[in-house]
Amino acid sequence: MSEQGISERYLDGFAGVLAEVASTGRRLTREELKSRRALGEQAAEAGLGLRALVVAHLAAARAAWPLGPGSTESTLAALAAVEQAVDVFAEGYERAQRLTVRREEAARREFIDDLLYGRSDLGRLAERAERFGLRLSRAHAVAVAEGPQSYGEGGAVARRVEAAVLARFDSHSILLTTKNGRLLCIAPGDTDEVLTYFARQASAATEGGRVAVGRPQTGPGGVVQSYEEALAALDMAERLGLPGPVLRAADLLVYPVLARDRQAMADLVQHTLGPLTAARGGAMPLLETLVAYFDSGCVAAEAARRLSLSVRALTYRLERIHQLTGADPADPAHRYMLQTAVIGARLMDWPDRPL
Repeated sequence: MSEQGISERYLDGFAGVLAEVASTGRRLTREELKSRRALGEQAAEAGLGLRALVVAHLAAARAAWPLGPGSTESTLAALAAVEQAVDVFAEGYERAQRLTVRREEAARREFIDDLLYGRSDLGRLAERAERFGLRLSRAHAVAVAEGPQSYGEGGAVARRVEAAVLARFDSHSILLTTKNGRLLCIAPGDTDEVLTYFARQASAATEGGRVAVGRPQTGPGGVVQSYEEALAALDMAERLGLPGPVLRAADLLVYPVLARDRQAMADLVQHTLGPLTAARGGAMPLLETLVAYFDSGCVAAEAARRLSLSVRALTYRLERIHQLTGADPADPAHRYMLQTAVIGARLMDWPDRPL
């Protein structure tokens, strides 16, 4: 819009009011202030810049300034009127901006909820996604970061991670947000470097928190699938004590397969590891021994170090496991069954929870 257009639309009646104030010395009326405030709101909603609008007000004041000899009171009254008019105009402008921001935040949060829970019509969801830079016809992947504390929208950690990611990559196709106290990054599936960088930044910002990256999935429902994969990876990492701050769902596909038939897994755990409950102290110390042994690549010295045991004590525990279960952890023929049962036990939180 041209300066002339601004003057005609958003300075309506300003020059006349200023001239009257200069001649009478009166202050602006309540209705005049209300009118100027409303014009400020309309200017904000029209997307005009506040700086240009203030300049236009000052230019109009200069053009309408009374010429010739005048009293000091007249000049002061005119200046006070300009100050009042610009102040209430800016107040209305800022109020409209705050309302717009709140509406945008509410719309963004509603979209994210619908996107991650799949509660909206997929066609309509795809249309709304374009407003936030996502083209759901493409494949997308989701990275989810969690730390020792919950992270809210607009919090210090969320702002720091978002600023780092958007400073390096094109912000038009990336959506960063929070959900249930976690940080999320949604990016096109062919931009793995975005999610990798987000994972590094989020892990550092959350002081050692975990980040899980779902696989790229296609279509409007792909974001939901990738998000759920990332959540499942975080859950499995917690249950199994998986190392590393960054986990990829693609590397953990064996665990959902093992957990899919819960009854079969429960039978395996009960049959293979159930006899450990007869040991002095219960099954847990021997189960932890198997975990450390398998996690260390079946190297007794390393497993003993992880458990703060002597190699002799660790060897005794392995022999005791062999006696109770009939399966030798050092025997390759028995190792797969034992290790699978150990994974199942950890996934089902056995022996703390009954099968």
